[in-house]
Amino acid sequence: MARHATDRGAGPSQRQLRVGELIRRTLSDVLNRGDIHDPELNAMSITVSEVRTSPDLKVATAYVLPLGGGHRDEAIDALKRNKGELRRAMNKGLTLKFSPELRFVIDESFDRMDETRRLLNRDDVRRDLDE
Repeated sequence: MARHATDRGAGPSQRQLRVGELIRRTLSDVLNRGDIHDPELNAMSITVSEVRTSPDLKVATAYVLPLGGGHRDEAIDALKRNKGELRRAMNKGLTLKFSPELRFVIDESFDRMDETRRLLNRDDVRRDLDE
């Protein structure tokens, strides 16, 4: 029996994953080339670590992090301010029927990895793991 995206626990479809990765690469290229007419945005080095799309592919949420992890609010503000131009520039490199609405979120996974490492290096946790 086929699984549907509406099933509980169902993850993204293969199409969502493919389109998300295509958008991630294209958006990264647009940001790296500095094609946007905003000097503040072009002055930032922003990593696009992941893009998740809605099941209907009409919304794409980009998980981003400025180089060094600082100036997060400024990066999100600059991306939101230029999302129309980013969307148009990104569409030149995509062959999708519809252009997804872009949303930007700070990628917190690096912070979670650091916290996990810190916890695993605690003496009491290491003792429990070694037993």
